[in-house]
Amino acid sequence: MTETRRRADPLFWGRGERVLEIFLEPTCPYSVRAFNKIPELLAVAGENRVTVRLRLHSQPWHMYSGVIVRCVLAASMLAGGREDAWRVLQAVGEHREEFEFEGHCKGANRDATPNDIIRRIEGCSGLALAEAFEFPELTAEIKWHTKLARQNGIHVSPTFMIDGLIQADMGSGDPVEDWARRLLG
Repeated sequence: MTETRRRADPLFWGRGERVLEIFLEPTCPYSVRAFNKIPELLAVAGENRVTVRLRLHSQPWHMYSGVIVRCVLAASMLAGGREDAWRVLQAVGEHREEFEFEGHCKGANRDATPNDIIRRIEGCSGLALAEAFEFPELTAEIKWHTKLARQNGIHVSPTFMIDGLIQADMGSGDPVEDWARRLLG
């Protein structure tokens, strides 16, 4: 009998030489704003010229961040791969008040359990995640995302890197055209 080895689908879109890596926390409003600009960026800059890589960056002041990041990466291990992960990120962004605490410390979500959070994400995304949430290979994937952020000195989200160099003056509030100009020179 063979044992199934699952792999996370890399969270890459586009296939160009210039690489924009965005370190996101799924419930951070600024990360959500950056995430929502990715399709437009690929259209403006050209999918053949730019690659966008999403890196998940869990942050402890977003109290369910670790659970939600695990759900996103679990989705990437499902049949739909990165597109399922995209659906989870989109669902969490569209319903972020269901996953966030008021003022990072109070409100109804204090009574929520990790299983409640998983069920909410399943309801918003239409994906069954509970089984994938338990995949043992998932822990290594989460650690890889965390290690990459730490090695690059990433502390907040979103953080942007172009071709491996942090862009401290690049933000989620910048127009997509500015992102494209920076990427394409």
